[in-house]
Amino acid sequence: MKKMSLFFSALAVIFMISCEGPAGPPGPPGFDGFDGLDGLDGVNILGTVFEIEGSFNQANEYTLFYEFPTTVEVFESDVVLVYILWDQAEDGNGDPVDIWRLLPQTRLLDQGILQYNFDHTFFDVSVFLESDFDLGTLQTGDTDNQVFRIAVLPAAYGTTGKLDTSNIDAVMRALNVSENEVQRVILN
Repeated sequence: MKKMSLFFSALAVIFMISCEGPAGPPGPPGFDGFDGLDGLDGVNILGTVFEIEGSFNQANEYTLFYEFPTTVEVFESDVVLVYILWDQAEDGNGDPVDIWRLLPQTRLLDQGILQYNFDHTFFDVSVFLESDFDLGTLQTGDTDNQVFRIAVLPAAYGTTGKLDTSNIDAVMRALNVSENEVQRVILN
């Protein structure tokens, strides 16, 4: 009998809890708050692309140095890629088409082996030349007015393995960055 009364009591409690009555009247409106001060611009945690142009020479030790702007924060898990403007071709309409190559890139020259390479920290990127010969013997076509694109990819893009990082157009599409949004800097 105790089990039966316990069952009916539990059923009655469930029935009473599940019932709702009519909604009560709304409460009084609250007071308006004070306007706050404008905040500082936030940090870009999305991927971005920069373009730098500079010349390699003995004075800069054949290194181009670029410091990320303060509006871009690079995390340890982010992927930083650097591309060199290798050549230009023409499309069917006669318009120029840029040909980009992912660094490092190696050239076999009469003097020996030349490599365009890079390294980076959370704050900057260095693009530099390495060779097995005196870099002072290079032609100006290998050193002057070289153009590089630096892509900072959040870890989600760099770790999936589905993105073709050798293709700068695919990287820019994944980051939703158009050609006119690329920040360009000429280095001295």
